Amino acid sequence: MMKLFSALRHRTFALLWSGQAISHLGDSLYRVALAWWVLEKTGSATAMGTVLVFSMTPMLIFLLLGGVAVDRLPRVRLMLGSDVLRGVVTTLVAALAFANLLQIWHVYLASVVFGFVDAFFQPAYVATVPEITPREALNSANALTNLSRQLTGTVGPAIGAAIVALGGTSTAFALDAASFFISAACLLPIPPLQPARADRPSRNILYDLREGLAAVAANPWLWVTITLAALGNVTSGGPLAVALPFLIKNTLSGDVGLLGLSGSLISLGEVLSSIWLGRIARLRRRGLIAYGGLLASGLAVLLYVLPGGVAGIAAGALLFGTSIAAFGLVWTSTLQEMVPGELLGRVSSIDYLGSFVLLPVGYALAGFTTDRLGAPPVFVIGAIGTLALALLGLAHPAIRHLD
Repeated sequence: MMKLFSALRHRTFALLWSGQAISHLGDSLYRVALAWWVLEKTGSATAMGTVLVFSMTPMLIFLLLGGVAVDRLPRVRLMLGSDVLRGVVTTLVAALAFANLLQIWHVYLASVVFGFVDAFFQPAYVATVPEITPREALNSANALTNLSRQLTGTVGPAIGAAIVALGGTSTAFALDAASFFISAACLLPIPPLQPARADRPSRNILYDLREGLAAVAANPWLWVTITLAALGNVTSGGPLAVALPFLIKNTLSGDVGLLGLSGSLISLGEVLSSIWLGRIARLRRRGLIAYGGLLASGLAVLLYVLPGGVAGIAAGALLFGTSIAAFGLVWTSTLQEMVPGELLGRVSSIDYLGSFVLLPVGYALAGFTTDRLGAPPVFVIGAIGTLALALLGLAHPAIRHLD
């Protein structure tokens, strides 16, 4: 168990991790509050899907530019600016909500800003962790990163549901804003590390992008997994992000508490998986672990709509969290091992872009289909699609034989 926490012995990682743990807690409050606010304000699954589309699209548009910036500029300062900007925007959302002036177009605009900022923050974080963490503690650092997101995700949705029930969505928005400023304060003591390629001749942006794309194309594990992840995020992300509130309210006659329970159990499954795998210094048979997790996530999506009601949702959520955390931990560790540090920002941005490029389409389709057919068919179609993608990946030798 001590190996799981070994990365926290390094002060810079401990600061980075602490700030992100607090920010993740705020985000989990925001997600529950936002889903319920949109549901009560509009009653439309299409509107919920549109919020997510507005968040994802600018991130996808600017991800490649973000990856270049991460490999050219001090990564910690990029993350600091991102946290401050998100804190300001969320403060404005909270203020409008407290004044009963918040409109759906305000939420759309805030989502656009969040998506733009994430295009820089996410590649910067992935590239910074191996810079500030010794190789022997890297699996611990990645497991702890997952663990912080998952632990806060376990308690956050339940807390968020309670806050919405007792204090309204505006209070949850305000707490999320505070979490961004606390995260920024944790980043301030970390020195502005120079990018790995700072001493190399200056190249234009297109050259940098081609260099990153070439690194991905040369490695079948990278391009196969990114391609399948793009489709898998549609088949599982659409049902869980868009259709789930409507499954709970319209099919099961549930309330926000059940939505919070689902989110908490997904995160609990991720916690259990991260604790188990994070204890291991060097994972073996990583291809089978990752894609076995993807198979299990397809079964989990199906459990949401099999007979069982609340019990089915609970079982599906726990299994989904456990399986998707295994996939994610293997992916992050292999990415950081296989890609040189001077390319990691660009390859991380290509990963995010490739993995999520179809997600706005998935959100829009899930909203459209939910409004016309109801939520259960969306879950069945998503589960079948996820299972098929996992089997397709396992058919490739580069996946099966990755140790």
